[in-house]
Amino acid sequence: MAQDPPAEMRRWQIAAPGAFMKNLALATVPTPAASALKPNQVLVRVVAAGINPADYKFPDLGLVAKAMIPFPKCPGMDYAGRAVAVGSAITDVKPGDAVLGRIDPMSAQGTLSEYVVAERDGVASFPGGADAADADLEKAGAVGTAGLTAYQTIAPYVKAGDEVFINGGSGGTGTFGIQIAKALGCRVTVSCSTAKAELCRSLGADDIIDYRAADVVAALRARGRVFALVVDNVGNAPPNLYKAADDFLRPDGRFKFVGGAFSLAQARSLVPSLLLPGFLGGAKHKFEAFMTKNSHDDLAQIAAWMAEGKVRTVVDSTFEFEDAVKAYEKLKEGSAAGKIVVRVTKKA
Repeated sequence: MAQDPPAEMRRWQIAAPGAFMKNLALATVPTPAASALKPNQVLVRVVAAGINPADYKFPDLGLVAKAMIPFPKCPGMDYAGRAVAVGSAITDVKPGDAVLGRIDPMSAQGTLSEYVVAERDGVASFPGGADAADADLEKAGAVGTAGLTAYQTIAPYVKAGDEVFINGGSGGTGTFGIQIAKALGCRVTVSCSTAKAELCRSLGADDIIDYRAADVVAALRARGRVFALVVDNVGNAPPNLYKAADDFLRPDGRFKFVGGAFSLAQARSLVPSLLLPGFLGGAKHKFEAFMTKNSHDDLAQIAAWMAEGKVRTVVDSTFEFEDAVKAYEKLKEGSAAGKIVVRVTKKA
């Protein structure tokens, strides 16, 4: 039987909704007991955690957040670490194994914590098992949300040879999206800034539209109706991307809206496109907003591609556990190329 970890652990948390950056504080709390695991759970010592805008956006919703999320709340959804103990129904992970995954963002626990309890749908083995290096786990810690989002918005909707456009290729989800689309055999076009074009090329992007130097929609229209899939990771630029999609999506193509910012200009363009019939100027393609779901199988596929060298995490910057507030300050700047990672614990 696995031994329980230390009785107490450190975690970052906010006591109540609102003012996330002001209220985020380091606390000492009881460690989850290995003996209390349910059959489909894994107790993980977190080596690294990736952070996401949703970490602060949900708590900042105030009373809405209070109705949705238990408080005090630990932020962070993404993690990589080492299994300490496994439930009786877990057969593909054993204590000591390296794992990666994502926890439920609506739970009180979060990954900016020395230990977390992961459900089976939010955990997968990481290549290398018990011998995996902490340096590799630091990169794997940022896979969860961005990797799953990219996989789930691309893999079900394409086949080898299809053309994919990713709006926003240099962020966390975009960098995974390029690599996943290429692993699936697609031709990939992305939008990004001049400074990040080389990064996108290095990940496999076939064509790049520099949004600082060109009109993205005009460039897509010039290609014709060739795209099987458009994934919009940006949300507010260009504001008419969805409305114009009929000019560059195939008749059977899909438009996936992942997120990012949302502007008044986009709302003005989007609402008529959604509500009006096609002959009155409405869009002919369904607008599909996306919500990431935890999936053991999807995480396992991403981990397998990582082992094969087909997918890697692009890390913009790494912060120590004590500097989590600085990590979120960096994230809120909105200029990261890839993911921001927080080191949580070191190898025992």
